[in-house]
Amino acid sequence: MVASVGDEGRRRSAAEPGFWQRVVGQLGTALIVVDPAGRILAVNPAAERLLGRAASAMRGEDAHDLLHRDADGGSIPREQCPLLRAVAERAEARGEGHICRRGDGRLVAISWSASPLMDDGVFTGMAVLFTDAAGDRSARRERAAYTRALEDLTERLTLVAEITDVLGQTLETDEALARLGRLLVPRLADWAAVDLRAGSGQVHRVAVAGPEGRDAAQEDWQEHLPEAGEEGRSPLVQVLNGGDPVLQREADMAAPVASALATVHSGFLRATGARSAVTVPLGSGPQVTGALTLVRTDPAHPFDTDDLTVVSDIGRRVGLVIDNARRFGRQRAVAEAMQRNLLAPLPQPGRLRLAARYQPAPAGSQVGGDWYDAFERKDGTLALVIGDVVGHDLTAAAGMAQLHGILRSLAWDHTGPPGAVVDRLDDAMPAITTVPMATLVLALLEGDPHTGPWTLRWTSAGHPPPLLLTPDGQAQYLEAGQGLLLGAPPGNGGSRPSAAQSLPPGSTLLLYTDGLIEIPGSDLDTGLARLRRHALALAHEPLDTLCDQLPARMPPGSTDDVALLALRLPSP
Repeated sequence: MVASVGDEGRRRSAAEPGFWQRVVGQLGTALIVVDPAGRILAVNPAAERLLGRAASAMRGEDAHDLLHRDADGGSIPREQCPLLRAVAERAEARGEGHICRRGDGRLVAISWSASPLMDDGVFTGMAVLFTDAAGDRSARRERAAYTRALEDLTERLTLVAEITDVLGQTLETDEALARLGRLLVPRLADWAAVDLRAGSGQVHRVAVAGPEGRDAAQEDWQEHLPEAGEEGRSPLVQVLNGGDPVLQREADMAAPVASALATVHSGFLRATGARSAVTVPLGSGPQVTGALTLVRTDPAHPFDTDDLTVVSDIGRRVGLVIDNARRFGRQRAVAEAMQRNLLAPLPQPGRLRLAARYQPAPAGSQVGGDWYDAFERKDGTLALVIGDVVGHDLTAAAGMAQLHGILRSLAWDHTGPPGAVVDRLDDAMPAITTVPMATLVLALLEGDPHTGPWTLRWTSAGHPPPLLLTPDGQAQYLEAGQGLLLGAPPGNGGSRPSAAQSLPPGSTLLLYTDGLIEIPGSDLDTGLARLRRHALALAHEPLDTLCDQLPARMPPGSTDDVALLALRLPSP
């Protein structure tokens, strides 16, 4: 291989007389060279500066006798010198924090490393590099402080991100505050308290989290105190009245207070042993929904202005979550009231007993299209209906109300089978309702309401099958009479099927919507088997007890609302 012109030039430079002497002279690290007896042969300028001695004054001197000292400046026996030991063993060595005496008599702590020098296999001495140990420690401290600062910043940013993510997963205020406490304590604080503004100018302490988790004993710790119009130096009063976030150190917490609300805040800080505290608004600007107070009890680790900035950001985010949760709660209350008002009261003909329950979905809009109905037709036959309109919003609830009214009208005096009634509903639905699609079961109970015998005739428009519980401990799904759901494209043009079955005295019939059996991660057959098992266990309970406990026994996780309608026939 032919070397390039640049490579050749570099080789010539390195071979020139005096090249390596110039390199050593320009080296920023102190370097001395000692011979096999430990005498100094060469010293570079950096070593002259570190040791405070001229090179000419050091050459030929014994390095140990000239430089090495104990912490008090006294001499050290030669056999205890690690550098001389390394020279004798002709081995690499290093030391940390050893003391050298400078030319001006001042002692300096150094770190050193030594490497043997060989010339054609012959040991000629040691090259020893020196650094100022104090400077090294200072640099390490600076690096460590910088690293800690980066770690603290990362931890704070991670915490804010976690809080944003976790709180965004719920629209329940109590659950949001419980999650907040678990995130803040002990990662950022030893104690956390949340005070919310309520109507009529009151303040409610709604959550307190401490070292052992949520502390219910501290919640509503004092009576609800008026907030509006209070004056004083209390951070809680200032923040609730629209003031800036406040950082309190131990001296600040000793200041006198002048209002009832300030007294509550001061008492809380004393009770928790606070050495520093921050109080920030929940929300921002005029939309302050409350205040978040964090407490640290370690005097060596107080809150600082960086912490105040982070907690203020958390407060803004938490305030938004609480505000959304409150609006959602008001909307849910209105929607649930509307939904329940659309569900008609149940008749109690003769000795027949009816009970029903409606359970809103645990998440989402909290209102849907699940519904039930029971009414006596013109001929005295009892009609039972369970249905589910597609959707989980006010539109679905409105559609449910439309179907409810139309079906009652169609079934009131119709003498044909239930399948024919539902066919007429399916024909009318696109013309006079906003419902795109729905499922339902229409069942007609024939027989004297006092004595029977009773026959059930029913049809299902794509709905889960009714469950019949008999007094002999059997449970049977009535799977006949299944047809297309309402709004589905027409099939072969035939009429909907209807089915019929005799019901023994003392039996119980359950009509339900799919929210009772469909759990995410579980298949439909598992849900039906689970419903059968729990229903059998409750079959001999009073009807109201069965309707209360059956939904409660189903596993959590359903995202749908639930409607349940139960009929019990009298025993002989």
